[in-house]
Amino acid sequence: MSGLDPVERNSLLRLARESIAYGLDNGGRPPGVALDMIPSALRRPAACFVTLTNRGGALRGCIGTMEAKRALALEIADRACAAAFQDPRFPPVAAGELGELFVGISVLGPPEPMDVGDEGALIAALSPGDDGLVLSFREVQATFLPTVWATLPDPRLFVLHLKRKAGLPPDFWSPELRISRYHTESFSDAEMGEDDVG
Repeated sequence: MSGLDPVERNSLLRLARESIAYGLDNGGRPPGVALDMIPSALRRPAACFVTLTNRGGALRGCIGTMEAKRALALEIADRACAAAFQDPRFPPVAAGELGELFVGISVLGPPEPMDVGDEGALIAALSPGDDGLVLSFREVQATFLPTVWATLPDPRLFVLHLKRKAGLPPDFWSPELRISRYHTESFSDAEMGEDDVG
């Protein structure tokens, strides 16, 4: 997917925030999105994540999808509500919190399978700060967005914590382990300024 311009980014951030506000009054359900009223770039299928953080920078919710099945605008509306109300790590967002939250969006590029023979080769092949990573083993799958490098800049720790997220032992490796990397276009209303996104 080609890069989004500032107007398109603003539209997505506003949609995410409006979807959460709608969900507060409608049992956590996202609103309907009139696709004929939005820019064509936002109607193309794309995978995405919506991340919510508080003003101290702490995570408050993060939910996404790895497959480009629906229009980006529909995914953003749905994932924003899921991050606010369905992330099992946190209680649902309350009405008084919305004004204290920052919304971050990551639009995912296509996954690129990595053919590596062992963990050392995987670690050597990673590009810290740029690569998102997916680990899949049988029915288990976990991912870290590229933004996670900010808190886990060491590739060994990045992989270790991703295995932990997937419920795998720290020293786990298997020929059945499937690994892909991807890149994202990421932006937030914290970066753009609240006045820009209304």
